[in-house]
Amino acid sequence: MSADIKIILCIGLAVIFTDVGKSALIGKSHSKGNADPVLQYVVNNSLREHPVLTKLKLRTLEDPWNIMMVASEQAQFMANLIRLINASKAIEIGMYTGYNALSMALAMPENGIVVACEIVDTYIEIAKPFFKEAGAENKIDVWHQKAMRTLNDLIADGEAGTYDFVFIDADKSNYDRYYEKSLELLRKGGVIAIDNVLWSGKVVNPAPGDVTSQNLDNLNKKLHKDQRIELSMLTVGDGLTIAIKR
Repeated sequence: MSADIKIILCIGLAVIFTDVGKSALIGKSHSKGNADPVLQYVVNNSLREHPVLTKLKLRTLEDPWNIMMVASEQAQFMANLIRLINASKAIEIGMYTGYNALSMALAMPENGIVVACEIVDTYIEIAKPFFKEAGAENKIDVWHQKAMRTLNDLIADGEAGTYDFVFIDADKSNYDRYYEKSLELLRKGGVIAIDNVLWSGKVVNPAPGDVTSQNLDNLNKKLHKDQRIELSMLTVGDGLTIAIKR
Protein backbone atom coordinates (compact mmCIF):
# COMPACT_ATOMS: atom_id res chain seq x y z
CA MET A 1 0.00 0.00 0.00
CA SER A 2 1.41 3.37 -1.02
CA ALA A 3 1.94 6.24 1.40
CA ASP A 4 -0.74 8.27 -0.42
CA ILE A 5 -3.33 5.52 0.02
CA LYS A 6 -2.46 5.15 3.70
CA ILE A 7 -2.93 8.88 4.24
CA ILE A 8 -6.31 8.86 2.49
CA LEU A 9 -7.43 5.85 4.56
CA CYS A 10 -6.44 7.54 7.82
CA ILE A 11 -8.25 10.74 6.87
CA GLY A 12 -11.36 8.74 5.96
CA LEU A 13 -11.39 6.96 9.32
CA ALA A 14 -10.87 10.25 11.13
CA VAL A 15 -13.92 11.73 9.40
CA ILE A 16 -16.04 8.71 10.29
CA PHE A 17 -15.12 8.77 13.96
CA THR A 18 -15.50 12.56 14.14
CA ASP A 19 -19.02 12.33 12.72
CA VAL A 20 -19.96 9.57 15.14
CA GLY A 21 -18.59 11.58 18.04
CA LYS A 22 -20.70 14.57 17.11
CA SER A 23 -23.93 12.79 16.32
CA ALA A 24 -24.19 9.50 18.13
CA LEU A 25 -22.56 9.99 21.49
CA ILE A 26 -24.14 13.21 22.68
CA GLY A 27 -27.86 13.93 22.59
CA LYS A 28 -31.26 12.76 23.77
CA SER A 29 -33.39 10.36 21.79
CA HIS A 30 -36.48 12.54 22.27
CA SER A 31 -34.79 15.79 21.20
CA LYS A 32 -36.50 17.54 18.32
CA GLY A 33 -34.74 16.75 15.06
CA ASN A 34 -32.55 14.04 16.56
CA ALA A 35 -32.73 11.25 14.00
CA ASP A 36 -29.29 9.78 14.60
CA PRO A 37 -29.43 6.13 13.45
CA VAL A 38 -26.92 4.90 16.04
CA LEU A 39 -28.78 6.46 18.93
CA GLN A 40 -32.06 5.12 17.56
CA TYR A 41 -30.46 1.68 17.33
CA VAL A 42 -29.51 1.92 21.01
CA VAL A 43 -33.09 2.80 21.95
CA ASN A 44 -34.62 0.12 19.72
CA ASN A 45 -32.40 -2.61 21.12
CA SER A 46 -32.08 -1.73 24.80
CA LEU A 47 -34.96 0.39 26.07
CA ARG A 48 -37.46 -1.46 28.27
CA GLU A 49 -39.91 1.26 29.20
CA HIS A 50 -42.73 0.79 31.70
CA PRO A 51 -46.03 1.64 29.93
CA VAL A 52 -46.77 4.48 32.36
CA LEU A 53 -43.32 5.94 31.70
CA THR A 54 -44.15 5.87 28.00
CA LYS A 55 -47.41 7.72 28.65
CA LEU A 56 -45.64 10.27 30.85
CA LYS A 57 -42.98 10.82 28.19
CA LEU A 58 -45.63 11.48 25.55
CA ARG A 59 -47.38 13.92 27.87
CA THR A 60 -44.09 15.68 28.61
CA LEU A 61 -43.34 16.05 24.91
CA GLU A 62 -46.40 18.30 24.73
CA ASP A 63 -44.65 20.75 27.06
CA PRO A 64 -42.60 23.49 25.34
CA TRP A 65 -39.68 22.80 27.69
CA ASN A 66 -39.60 19.05 27.01
CA ILE A 67 -35.87 19.19 26.24
CA MET A 68 -35.43 19.25 30.04
CA MET A 69 -36.76 15.70 30.32
CA VAL A 70 -34.14 13.07 31.02
CA ALA A 71 -33.66 10.83 27.99
CA SER A 72 -35.30 7.42 28.34
CA GLU A 73 -32.02 5.63 27.72
CA GLN A 74 -30.31 7.69 30.42
CA ALA A 75 -33.12 7.16 32.92
CA GLN A 76 -32.94 3.41 32.35
CA PHE A 77 -29.19 3.45 32.92
CA MET A 78 -29.64 5.24 36.25
CA ALA A 79 -32.45 2.88 37.25
CA ASN A 80 -30.06 0.00 36.67
CA LEU A 81 -27.45 1.73 38.84
CA ILE A 82 -30.08 1.92 41.57
CA ARG A 83 -30.68 -1.81 41.22
CA LEU A 84 -26.95 -2.54 41.28
CA ILE A 85 -26.38 -0.74 44.59
CA ASN A 86 -29.71 -1.90 46.08
CA ALA A 87 -30.77 1.69 46.65
CA SER A 88 -33.85 2.37 48.75
CA LYS A 89 -33.36 6.11 49.37
CA ALA A 90 -32.80 8.60 46.57
CA ILE A 91 -33.03 12.32 45.92
CA GLU A 92 -33.82 14.01 42.62
CA ILE A 93 -32.83 17.68 42.46
CA GLY A 94 -35.04 19.02 39.70
CA MET A 95 -38.01 16.70 39.07
CA TYR A 96 -39.62 18.47 36.09
CA THR A 97 -42.64 16.32 35.07
CA GLY A 98 -41.41 13.30 37.00
CA TYR A 99 -40.22 10.89 34.30
CA ASN A 100 -36.93 10.08 36.00
CA ALA A 101 -38.36 10.18 39.52
CA LEU A 102 -40.88 7.54 38.47
CA SER A 103 -38.19 5.51 36.72
CA MET A 104 -36.10 5.48 39.92
CA ALA A 105 -39.08 4.63 42.11
CA LEU A 106 -40.03 1.68 39.91
CA ALA A 107 -36.48 0.33 40.26
CA MET A 108 -36.65 0.41 44.06
CA PRO A 109 -38.13 -2.07 46.54
CA GLU A 110 -41.57 -1.46 48.02
CA ASN A 111 -40.08 0.45 50.97
CA GLY A 112 -38.05 2.69 48.67
CA ILE A 113 -38.43 6.47 48.66
CA VAL A 114 -37.49 9.18 46.17
CA VAL A 115 -37.34 12.72 47.55
CA ALA A 116 -38.19 14.81 44.49
CA CYS A 117 -37.37 18.53 44.52
CA GLU A 118 -39.53 20.76 42.30
CA ILE A 119 -40.66 24.39 42.51
CA VAL A 120 -43.06 24.62 39.54
CA ASP A 121 -46.69 23.83 40.37
CA THR A 122 -47.61 22.84 36.82
CA TYR A 123 -44.94 20.15 36.62
CA ILE A 124 -46.02 18.62 39.92
CA GLU A 125 -49.64 18.56 38.73
CA ILE A 126 -48.57 16.76 35.55
CA ALA A 127 -46.49 14.20 37.42
CA LYS A 128 -48.73 13.05 40.25
CA PRO A 129 -51.47 11.26 38.27
CA PHE A 130 -48.79 9.19 36.51
CA PHE A 131 -47.16 8.32 39.83
CA LYS A 132 -50.55 7.06 41.03
CA GLU A 133 -51.27 5.13 37.83
CA ALA A 134 -47.92 3.33 38.11
CA GLY A 135 -48.62 2.42 41.75
CA ALA A 136 -45.58 4.41 42.89
CA GLU A 137 -47.19 7.45 44.52
CA ASN A 138 -46.20 6.25 48.01
CA LYS A 139 -42.57 5.93 46.92
CA ILE A 140 -42.19 9.51 45.62
CA ASP A 141 -42.15 12.34 48.16
CA VAL A 142 -42.41 15.66 46.28
CA TRP A 143 -40.93 18.64 48.16
CA HIS A 144 -42.46 21.78 46.67
CA GLN A 145 -39.79 24.32 47.57
CA LYS A 146 -36.30 25.37 46.54
CA ALA A 147 -33.94 22.41 46.36
CA MET A 148 -31.29 23.97 48.61
CA ARG A 149 -33.90 24.39 51.33
CA THR A 150 -34.94 20.75 50.96
CA LEU A 151 -31.35 19.52 51.19
CA ASN A 152 -30.70 21.66 54.25
CA ASP A 153 -33.95 20.45 55.85
CA LEU A 154 -32.95 16.83 55.28
CA ILE A 155 -29.56 17.42 56.89
CA ALA A 156 -31.20 19.23 59.82
CA ASP A 157 -33.52 16.23 60.24
CA GLY A 158 -30.51 13.94 60.75
CA GLU A 159 -30.56 12.40 57.26
CA ALA A 160 -26.86 12.98 56.50
CA GLY A 161 -25.08 9.85 55.33
CA THR A 162 -28.28 7.86 54.76
CA TYR A 163 -29.05 8.25 51.04
CA ASP A 164 -27.96 5.80 48.36
CA PHE A 165 -28.41 7.84 45.19
CA VAL A 166 -28.74 11.51 44.21
CA PHE A 167 -29.51 12.90 40.77
CA ILE A 168 -28.65 16.57 40.14
CA ASP A 169 -30.57 18.17 37.27
CA ALA A 170 -31.77 21.63 38.30
CA ASP A 171 -30.47 25.20 37.88
CA LYS A 172 -26.84 25.03 36.82
CA SER A 173 -25.80 28.07 38.89
CA ASN A 174 -26.23 25.99 42.07
CA TYR A 175 -24.70 22.74 40.82
CA ASP A 176 -21.61 23.06 43.03
CA ARG A 177 -23.74 23.71 46.13
CA TYR A 178 -26.05 20.83 45.26
CA TYR A 179 -23.03 18.57 44.87
CA GLU A 180 -21.61 19.43 48.29
CA LYS A 181 -24.95 18.95 50.04
CA SER A 182 -25.54 15.70 48.15
CA LEU A 183 -22.16 14.38 49.19
CA GLU A 184 -23.07 15.13 52.80
CA LEU A 185 -26.39 13.31 52.50
CA LEU A 186 -24.91 10.30 50.70
CA ARG A 187 -23.70 7.15 52.43
CA LYS A 188 -20.28 5.69 51.71
CA GLY A 189 -20.52 3.85 48.41
CA GLY A 190 -23.53 5.91 47.36
CA VAL A 191 -23.78 7.49 43.92
CA ILE A 192 -24.28 11.05 42.70
CA ALA A 193 -25.34 11.39 39.05
CA ILE A 194 -24.97 14.87 37.55
CA ASP A 195 -26.74 15.78 34.32
CA ASN A 196 -25.79 18.22 31.52
CA VAL A 197 -22.09 18.18 32.33
CA LEU A 198 -21.18 18.61 28.65
CA TRP A 199 -23.80 21.29 27.94
CA SER A 200 -23.93 20.58 24.19
CA GLY A 201 -20.13 20.73 24.11
CA LYS A 202 -20.01 24.33 25.32
CA VAL A 203 -17.93 23.36 28.36
CA VAL A 204 -14.97 22.94 26.03
CA ASN A 205 -13.35 26.39 26.11
CA PRO A 206 -16.47 28.23 27.35
CA ALA A 207 -17.17 31.50 25.58
CA PRO A 208 -16.57 34.72 27.52
CA GLY A 209 -19.79 35.68 29.26
CA ASP A 210 -21.25 32.16 29.09
CA VAL A 211 -21.60 31.80 32.85
CA THR A 212 -23.47 28.48 32.71
CA SER A 213 -20.79 26.78 30.64
CA GLN A 214 -18.09 28.25 32.85
CA ASN A 215 -19.80 27.00 36.01
CA LEU A 216 -20.18 23.50 34.61
CA ASP A 217 -16.58 23.48 33.38
CA ASN A 218 -15.35 24.57 36.82
CA LEU A 219 -17.40 21.83 38.50
CA ASN A 220 -16.11 19.19 36.08
CA LYS A 221 -12.54 20.21 36.84
CA LYS A 222 -13.25 20.26 40.59
CA LEU A 223 -14.69 16.73 40.54
CA HIS A 224 -11.71 15.46 38.55
CA LYS A 225 -9.47 16.44 41.46
CA ASP A 226 -11.89 15.54 44.27
CA GLN A 227 -10.40 12.67 46.28
CA ARG A 228 -13.68 12.14 48.16
CA ILE A 229 -15.15 10.33 45.16
CA GLU A 230 -14.53 7.82 42.39
CA LEU A 231 -15.43 9.40 39.07
CA SER A 232 -16.63 8.69 35.56
CA MET A 233 -17.94 11.17 32.97
CA LEU A 234 -20.09 9.65 30.25
CA THR A 235 -21.22 10.91 26.84
CA VAL A 236 -24.82 9.93 27.58
CA GLY A 237 -27.59 12.43 26.89
CA ASP A 238 -26.07 15.87 27.38
CA GLY A 239 -23.24 14.42 29.45
CA LEU A 240 -23.62 12.46 32.68
CA THR A 241 -21.12 12.33 35.53
CA ILE A 242 -21.19 9.41 37.96
CA ALA A 243 -19.49 10.06 41.31
CA ILE A 244 -19.19 7.34 43.96
CA LYS A 245 -18.59 8.48 47.52
CA ARG A 246 -15.47 6.93 49.05
